[in-house]
Amino acid sequence: MQILQSEFKPEFLNRVDDIILFKPLTLANIKGIVEKLVEELQIRLAGQEISISISEEAKAFIAEEAYDPVYGARPLKRYIVRHVETPLAREIVSGNVLPHTSVEIDLSEKEFTFKVNE
Repeated sequence: MQILQSEFKPEFLNRVDDIILFKPLTLANIKGIVEKLVEELQIRLAGQEISISISEEAKAFIAEEAYDPVYGARPLKRYIVRHVETPLAREIVSGNVLPHTSVEIDLSEKEFTFKVNE
């Protein structure tokens, strides 16, 4: 609170109804958010009758690579779209992933791998 008072004029602070201080997200929090984003992707793909599973190693890698202390969890969704959803969409469009198949997403040498199981 003292930092806010030193940075902002009292006139501004008096116009603010509440000041809420947040703790920084922990790695466990970030992993939980990654889990929820993966679940959302699984639900969307279920509509196309495609199931996916992502290894714990891949989830941990996403959490570590995409987390930014300044922006918090905001970059996570973009990272998953860029590195998981887009390559997977290319596989679907190219016909490598068909309905009634499952895809295992793993990590190999800091790159995501996609293994299609029928």
